[in-house]
Amino acid sequence: MPFLTRVAWFGTVWLMLLATVAWAGYRLWPRRLDLRPVAMVPECKHIVNKDVVILPARFLVVRIGNYDDEFLAYLMFTYLRGRPFLKDTEVLLTYPKAGNTLAYAIELQMPNDLLASMSRLFDAEARGWIGKPEWRYLTADALDRLRYETQLVSTAYNFPPRHKLEDLSRKQLVTYLRRFIRFKSLTDPRIRGNAEPVPHALTSDEAHGLAEDIMTVAGFYGLPLDFFLGIGAMENNYMDVPGDLLHTVWKARAEKGDVVLQRKRGRVVILNCCSGVWQITRQTLRYAHRLYSADHRDYSLLPAHLRPPADLDVTSVRPEVLTTYAGLLFRDLLDQCAGDVEMAVGAYNGGLRHPNRQYAAGVQRVAEYARRVMERAAVLNGPAAGRRFMSAGK
Repeated sequence: MPFLTRVAWFGTVWLMLLATVAWAGYRLWPRRLDLRPVAMVPECKHIVNKDVVILPARFLVVRIGNYDDEFLAYLMFTYLRGRPFLKDTEVLLTYPKAGNTLAYAIELQMPNDLLASMSRLFDAEARGWIGKPEWRYLTADALDRLRYETQLVSTAYNFPPRHKLEDLSRKQLVTYLRRFIRFKSLTDPRIRGNAEPVPHALTSDEAHGLAEDIMTVAGFYGLPLDFFLGIGAMENNYMDVPGDLLHTVWKARAEKGDVVLQRKRGRVVILNCCSGVWQITRQTLRYAHRLYSADHRDYSLLPAHLRPPADLDVTSVRPEVLTTYAGLLFRDLLDQCAGDVEMAVGAYNGGLRHPNRQYAAGVQRVAEYARRVMERAAVLNGPAAGRRFMSAGK
């Protein structure tokens, strides 16, 4: 190849290489991006006779609870949505990624006023209404993502149930009962309001044990499970706390274990306080024990810890045995009321002569709610639903 031809050829190749490098440099070399970022600087304003601190184009979101249990998280979510102190607040149920572990969080989209929102949150924490708040500011896109997750979970829990409560296996029912029982104790007004003495909310293990006992006793006496569950919620939200400590009653004579306050004309006034989860008075305990003593059912079919003793000591009745007495009382009332559940439930609180209709209505509301959420949870098959949420949100 002639010299000049070679020079021309190499020159052409070099020009092509330089053009390629120039194009790559133009496309790949770091350049200034016109992103127009929003300034993360709070602004102080005076609006409607008050000072506010806002962050423009951002949304204040606060996490108030973390859960590793989908059903319990959903129950807490539905509870918090109806609380008056959150009336102008959007409640969100999200599932933040935590590796291979399912996790759920309840978050609040608060008004974009840092001073007022933080004051409300710390007051709610001090009153026991929410957990320790963790706040942050999000963009509109990030907030929309949390709303999408909330909508996904809410939609799933509103699928029509495929099976009735009575069709579920014992294992399924105990699983759902445990979470429902724990949820009711966690949201008890005495705990949320920090009322003295503050009751002890049930642990997961305690709720599981009570769920097993309620299932066993309901089956043994042939009770409607949802209404038996509703009675436990109305009486003491499943917590073992004494009640009606100053309640008294007149009777013909004192019996073993009675605390006599007054004697008059051959009669006595005694304390008639209530015991445990089912709030059974001392006098009603004696009646329940007489029912037990005359009952012909085979109590050997019950686990040992649920069997009443041969002799009753009203000052010392194990909580598990109180569940058996409560079931026997409910069964007796159903029989005397010819199967009328509403009347029997009202009589559990007010007696057969004066059944408490308002109490019965409250029990029915709890029973209907418990049935609805447990039947819908069964559609999702528990934790598997969480995996579906996680994959749907990818």
